[in-house]
Amino acid sequence: MTYSQLLSKAIKGKKAEKYHHEIQCFLSSLFDLRGLDLYAHMDDEVNKNIKAEFERGLKRILKDEPVAYILGYTSFYGHQLFVDPRVFIPRPETEELMMEVCMIIDEYENKNLVGLDIGTGSGCIAISFAKKFPEAEVFALDISEAALEVARRNAVYNQANVHFFQCDILKNEPFLFDSIIFDCIVSNPPYITTIEKQSMGKNVLDFEPHLALFVPQNNPLFFFERISDFSHLQLRKTGSLYFEINPLYSNAIVETLKKRQFGRVELLKDISGKDRIIISEL
Repeated sequence: MTYSQLLSKAIKGKKAEKYHHEIQCFLSSLFDLRGLDLYAHMDDEVNKNIKAEFERGLKRILKDEPVAYILGYTSFYGHQLFVDPRVFIPRPETEELMMEVCMIIDEYENKNLVGLDIGTGSGCIAISFAKKFPEAEVFALDISEAALEVARRNAVYNQANVHFFQCDILKNEPFLFDSIIFDCIVSNPPYITTIEKQSMGKNVLDFEPHLALFVPQNNPLFFFERISDFSHLQLRKTGSLYFEINPLYSNAIVETLKKRQFGRVELLKDISGKDRIIISEL
């Protein structure tokens, strides 16, 4: 059987047609053929063992499981990251956030920065920051020790020097970093309200960690408020705070930062034209 025949067979039926893109991505990754390379090899014969692995993965795709979990890895900002249901799968919007952070930091003359990633999950932000700016000292925290196990593995794999800590940013207890002043703080906190679950797919709701996704409907800003309060105390006077946000609450988050006396607050749109990133400075 050739690649072409395998793909044609796999996407038959309404359910499979729905996941045509996911099936093709899985096929490309499984055979390590990217983009047009896959089409150039469509008439190649498929090894029986690989065929069996593809068919096992296809069954999981048709049960709505994300391709990244089936493969066990994903790509983020040019780095390969291991992912499993202990961590949220990094999205393109977070890559856009990382791009904005790096563009601003690139303008600094001194790259010996101290940075913090709050809610690190897979470690995607902290690891990308550490790789981009090897002179920087990078810290990362998450409430989930299970997520931190994945993040530490990713840091070792990518040879990134990151200090990871298990911590609940919402607790009003003596904080780990009271003695550290940061040049920049980055966070992609949970920001999806419970009512928004109604419009989300099973691939997210049934597989990805809800701890990393959802906030109560009656208090959608509490992570942003807590992180803003912490950042106001822990940032250098010329320091910056970067958020990925829920577009539904963009104006409210901007007002939250202004009330906490952040001098410059800039709201940026993502590639889809939605309010997605906030850059603020003291």
